[in-house]
Amino acid sequence: MKFGFKYLFFFSFCSLVSFTLPAQDMQVANQKKPVYQHPDANKRADTVLRVMFYNVENLFDPREDSITSDEEYQPTGMRGWTSSRLKQKQINISKVVLAVGGWEPPDLIGFCEVENFSVLYGLTNYTALKNFGYRIIHFDSPDPRGIDVALLYRPEKFRVLKSIPIKVRFPFDTASRTRDILFVKGIACKRDTVNIFVNHWPSKFGGAMATIPRRNYVASVIRKLADSLLAVNPDSKILIMGDLNESPYEEGVAKILRAKMDSINLLTDDLYNMLAGAGLSWNKGTIKFHETWDAIDHMIVSRPLLSKTTPHSLHIFDAPFLLQDDEAWFGKKPFRTYYGSKYLGGFSDHLPVYMDFKF
Repeated sequence: MKFGFKYLFFFSFCSLVSFTLPAQDMQVANQKKPVYQHPDANKRADTVLRVMFYNVENLFDPREDSITSDEEYQPTGMRGWTSSRLKQKQINISKVVLAVGGWEPPDLIGFCEVENFSVLYGLTNYTALKNFGYRIIHFDSPDPRGIDVALLYRPEKFRVLKSIPIKVRFPFDTASRTRDILFVKGIACKRDTVNIFVNHWPSKFGGAMATIPRRNYVASVIRKLADSLLAVNPDSKILIMGDLNESPYEEGVAKILRAKMDSINLLTDDLYNMLAGAGLSWNKGTIKFHETWDAIDHMIVSRPLLSKTTPHSLHIFDAPFLLQDDEAWFGKKPFRTYYGSKYLGGFSDHLPVYMDFKF
């Protein structure tokens, strides 16, 4: 009887634990599950502008373009690019845009690596973005591969006053061509003028050191344009965004463009790199090379525009659905569309960045 009482007590204790453990186990499981914590997914006021930048990794159509080198992105090309793959790519990008927006989609979106107006029209009219009335600003650039930059905007939050492509011609290599800089001037939230430069600087393909002069030259063009705006109006609100193919501490960004990583004691003509407040580290950035993350997708602002936000307001959107396991270098890596010539059906080799401005 004494032996039975011990077992009766043991089973009673187990019954009690059985009612409490599942909730605890669920809590532990939720802690281990990677969930993106959106800083503010609520509906934004009419005075708040959410801006996003995203390198979408080769948003091509499958048609042949006789004046650009787009052969690999055709049905018979190395990547076997088809209309159905383009459609899936557009759907994927629309999912990212809507996720970044939260309750409502972003008001301004800078893109790079888009081939033409057509792929942007399909994105904004034949995906879940069709109900939000995005307008497109795009100009064909002389880039040999045919990839351009572009800007999407919601007209109820941003009224365009001017948009032009700024050609880049290298004085030391007049035969070379690269992407245009897109300049857009407009009224944000019906309250204030903002000057926007959308960029995609020359890559490090061919060697990081050998290509420094190209990025430095583009940086000098942007710096002169910013200085001109500030000379006319010291209160000019300037936003420079794009894939600059450099980290915040490399020469073109830090020394030529002079984008500072310290928001304290900024002078009238200073620019501030919003990546400074994003908490960058070896395992946090916008693109990954081997085991190390780097941040090359920037948003840089003039001091007057910084007054419309906070130094730590830029976020790298690293939601779990944009990542996959990195079997070669551990951790996670961007879930991209292709790995070499192998089709993965993912999103991009870059992660997007975004932030809010309040006017």
